[in-house]
Amino acid sequence: MSVAFRRDVDEEHLEPRPELPIPPGPNLVTDRGLALIFDRIAQLEADLEAVAGKEEETKAVERDLRYWRARRSTAQITVFPGGDTVRFGARVRYADADAQEHVVEIVGADEADPAQGRIAFTAPLARALIGAGEGDMIDFAGKPEAIEILEVGPLSA
Repeated sequence: MSVAFRRDVDEEHLEPRPELPIPPGPNLVTDRGLALIFDRIAQLEADLEAVAGKEEETKAVERDLRYWRARRSTAQITVFPGGDTVRFGARVRYADADAQEHVVEIVGADEADPAQGRIAFTAPLARALIGAGEGDMIDFAGKPEAIEILEVGPLSA
């Protein structure tokens, strides 16, 4: 039988896992976001020691480490400058079209956690909010004046 048609072990032909995609654009981070990146790297370095000798697990941890080290090296700490205009690093209280109030913090991509009210500055809602000021009515999701900005301030501690 030709060597081309023989397969001794399936693992010989496994495709390598692709690198984790780096979000496009600048890597804006808050102080808390940078601390989270450093914590994640420290955890992965500990995990790397724990999986020593296990090839597949080691490759997975090394892949994650490459991602987080790249994020650390490109991080641009950005502080909310103050004022009543929505910017990166702002905590925004707004009312939707149903007059329900919501609070979101505009943070970096790696720090975003919508369940905790932290949204990435690249998220559609954040993009709609950025540049608006207290009292402004803004269009969102194809609806005119869908959101009213009630308050803009720095991130909570």
